[in-house]
Amino acid sequence: MFSRKQNNKASVSNDMANKQQRYEALVLALHSDIYRYAIWLVKDKAVAEDIVQETFLRAWKSLDSLKDEKAAKSWLITILRRENARRFERKQFDLVDIDDVSVIDESLSNEVQIEHRELRAIMASLSEEYREPLMLQIVFGYSGDEIAKQLDLNKNTVMTRLFRARNQVKDALEKSDTQWEVQNG
Repeated sequence: MFSRKQNNKASVSNDMANKQQRYEALVLALHSDIYRYAIWLVKDKAVAEDIVQETFLRAWKSLDSLKDEKAAKSWLITILRRENARRFERKQFDLVDIDDVSVIDESLSNEVQIEHRELRAIMASLSEEYREPLMLQIVFGYSGDEIAKQLDLNKNTVMTRLFRARNQVKDALEKSDTQWEVQNG
C-alpha cells in the first residue's frame, strides 16, 4: 500500500513536469506572435501585455484540452480574443490612437519607415470587418479556412472581405501616390 502511494506521487510529479515543459515550449514559440496580435487588436501596449498574460494563464489552466500542438496558435488567438471581449464586459478602457503605437524596426531606412507608417495608417482606416481578416492573413499567414474558423464566418465571406480589403488598400496607395506626385510636381 505504501509503494502504491509513492507511485501515485511520482506519476503526478511526472505529469506536472510534462505539463510544465509543454507550457514553456508553447510560450517560447508563440509569445511574440500573440503579443503582436494583441497590440494590433487593442492598440495599447499595457493592455496588450495584460491580455497576453491572462491568455497564457488560461492556456495553462486548460493546457490538457489542447490535443493538437499544430493548432496551438489558433487556440491561443481564440483565448486572446475572448479575453479582449471580457475586458469590455468588466471595464471600459480609454482607447489609444494608432499613431501612438510603434512597432517599427528601428534599423529600417527612413523611406521604408514612412512607407510602413503610411501602410499601417491605411490598414487602420479600414473597417474592422475588412481589417481583421487582412491582419490575420498578413501577420499570421492564416489561410482562408483558418480565418473563417477564427472569426466564425463562412469561407466565402472571408475571401470576399480579403479581396475587398486588398482593393481598398491598393486604391488608397494609388491615391496617395497620385497626391505625392501632384505635390512634388
